[in-house]
Amino acid sequence: MSHTSFPLLSSPLRRAILGVAVALSLTGCAGPTVQDYAKELPQLNLSQYFNGPLTAHGIFTDRSGKVIKRFTVRMTGRWNSEQGTLEEHFVYSDGSTQQRVWHIQHLGDGRYSGRADDVVGEAQGKSAGNAIRWTYVLALPVDGKVWNVNMDDWMYLMDERTLLNRTSMSKFGVHLGDVTLAFVKE
Repeated sequence: MSHTSFPLLSSPLRRAILGVAVALSLTGCAGPTVQDYAKELPQLNLSQYFNGPLTAHGIFTDRSGKVIKRFTVRMTGRWNSEQGTLEEHFVYSDGSTQQRVWHIQHLGDGRYSGRADDVVGEAQGKSAGNAIRWTYVLALPVDGKVWNVNMDDWMYLMDERTLLNRTSMSKFGVHLGDVTLAFVKE
């Protein structure tokens, strides 16, 4: 920052403003990584957990935390070596339904990629210990339009049957809301 940027501010004040700006920019980047969970048990193995029938119950909340919609998902996962397919059948509290089929590829070293018809491009996943983090862009229908929404998806294996999922949704860096799910392996 040059002295000409804020000619009326004293040098100590300029340094204080710069320090606050740097601190704010760094806190925006801070957050957990999957490696933070590397020693957590039980170890999450996607091809084991998402193999066979599962049921999940979830909610969509807006950015204030208000529940906007509840839903149930019936899933069936199948794996062939390093490739998996996860068929999801959603039933929402308003009676509407949706289907999504994920095609997942294990890339080694805890890394995964995934595709689905309503995912823009490719989802990227990284797992360690009992956790996996997926990031992707979802083409989300909203009031007759389609929004491309950034999804930051964290899953945590609690025991051999239960997995908790929290997804933060954002667009242009603005937090839109969250999805919370509890999976139960049948």
